[in-house]
Amino acid sequence: MLNYIWAGLIISSFLFALGYDIHDLQSNRFRNGEPLAVVLAFPNGYDSTARQVPVTIRIDSAAYGAFYRTDQRPDSVYAGYLLQTKEGRQLRFDAMSRLPEPLATIGKVSASRDKELQGRLVNLSPAGNGPAAVTFEPVRFVKLNAIAAAALDFAKTGAEIALGLIGVLALFLGLLKIGENAGIIHGLVRLVQPVLRPLFPEVPRDHPALAMIALALTANVFGLGNAATPFGIKAMEELQKLNKSSDTATNPMVMMLALSTSSVQLVPPVLLLALLGLQINRLVFPIIVTGLLGLIIAIVSAKLLGRLPAYRDSDPNR
Repeated sequence: MLNYIWAGLIISSFLFALGYDIHDLQSNRFRNGEPLAVVLAFPNGYDSTARQVPVTIRIDSAAYGAFYRTDQRPDSVYAGYLLQTKEGRQLRFDAMSRLPEPLATIGKVSASRDKELQGRLVNLSPAGNGPAAVTFEPVRFVKLNAIAAAALDFAKTGAEIALGLIGVLALFLGLLKIGENAGIIHGLVRLVQPVLRPLFPEVPRDHPALAMIALALTANVFGLGNAATPFGIKAMEELQKLNKSSDTATNPMVMMLALSTSSVQLVPPVLLLALLGLQINRLVFPIIVTGLLGLIIAIVSAKLLGRLPAYRDSDPNR
């Protein structure tokens, strides 16, 4: 079911983006091919033979609003330079310029390698100074391109995260195997049974799944997200051994997932500690309170949903 939900969200996002882009094309939002009026001033003088000439770019706010049919107003003056080559003259805005919409979007699409908004300069007087016009690269299907770029970026991020977890999984699963052979896991099962048995009544006594669940929750409590991952995977593997179905989760598996995703954290996550340093002290109490409330809601929700007829009838262990 989750796969269908994700597929529906992806298709709907593409349809929304396509509709948005078609509307932009019909309304000519980016004024493709039409020159924008600017006024240029050369602080060091204009040299028609120089390859690169510093320039000050002035844009009239009223003319800009009428040209792009927008209420946003640009800054009155922008820094930049004129690039003169055999192919023609390019006007480039400084990369640090704060551009209004839709120039900001045009800049993302037609920027140079140095992240500078660039356009082809036309109607420049022989003396250089004075009124001119600049034409930018055509901008089409902005939303569709953004979604495709985001998909590729997150696919790369997912691969990097998966590869980075290999070492963590190998380390902690190796420690689990050592603990199992040494009898530590069985001792931990007997220790946590009084606490976990009410939450997992379907799991037999002295089952290794209880120890794996305890280790995963402990790692979450102390903010060790990477350490909780292999423990949680191992706990699910143990719970799957009690599952009669290969494609439907049991109540203990649902409860385990709810506890893992909403576990209370007594120690802030390592990532927040690295980012905030000592300022994390201000967030310790809110993190504990919100985590505790989330944990209670997760437990109650899992228990109540498991009692509903539709979910109860789909339980593989019935």
